[in-house]
Amino acid sequence: MNKFKELFSFTVCIILLGSTMLTGCNASKKVVIGSKDFSENIVLSEIMAQLIENDTEITVERKLNMGGTFVNFEAIKNGDIDIYPEYTGTGLTAQLKMDVMNDADKVYNIVKDEFDKQFNIKWLKPLGFNNTYAMGVTEETAKKYNLTKNSDLKDVAKELIFGAEHEFFDRQDGYDGLIETYGIDGFKDVAKMNVSLKYQAIGKGQMDVTDVFTTDGQIIEYNLTILEDDLGFFPPYYAAPIIRNETLKKYPELEEVLNKLAGQISDDDMTQLNYQIDVEKKAVEEVAKAFLQSKGLLK
Repeated sequence: MNKFKELFSFTVCIILLGSTMLTGCNASKKVVIGSKDFSENIVLSEIMAQLIENDTEITVERKLNMGGTFVNFEAIKNGDIDIYPEYTGTGLTAQLKMDVMNDADKVYNIVKDEFDKQFNIKWLKPLGFNNTYAMGVTEETAKKYNLTKNSDLKDVAKELIFGAEHEFFDRQDGYDGLIETYGIDGFKDVAKMNVSLKYQAIGKGQMDVTDVFTTDGQIIEYNLTILEDDLGFFPPYYAAPIIRNETLKKYPELEEVLNKLAGQISDDDMTQLNYQIDVEKKAVEEVAKAFLQSKGLLK
């Protein structure tokens, strides 16, 4: 009987040891996803995290809402995070310090090649939408002055108040370049303000024209008319996951998994996702899950 007990105890120990080893192995399969500090980037990271968790046995640690571009880029270079969503225009101008270009494919190929060479970071396939700048006006202003494209502003600018966040006046692809490209001889007045105030200001009629990102949820909230960038001034800002090459070597399956999102998010899709978070105040996790289900990407 004692021998039986010893054998039983030994068998239990072996089973427990095996279980512990397997658990340890699974626990060691982990990636860290970061994001910038605005809703669009946060929900994109959450979408990627849920997709990885759904399709692999890799555990995802989320470091969302970390800060701006510099914070996230330093973190991925240093290995503090493995993945985050970036924009082609940002990669070109902010990280590679190159001049603005308007050819979307050319910009993507440049950032893809240079990030690989300089930083050992891979750009995966673009998600589909282009979150670039545009000029937005209220529906009432558009009708009153017959505005459909940026060129239409030239003849009526002296009657309109322009307002934007401080950064827009400091960028190469901002205010000075805009009025020069379109031959606008100044507006009636120009207001600089915090980015969080500009939509309220145009919604209350305190100004007539503002800069928008083409996927902002507030475009829907304030029923803004987006003017066509008919001279192609604003550069492309196509979003894509970027990932450390070192991480891909460890988990090569991540490339195929994350590329399932390629071309899946249109401008309208992204605007709706932002609207749900910023205006309807839905939880990011809920919005991400519903989106993946709508695309048939969640089991």
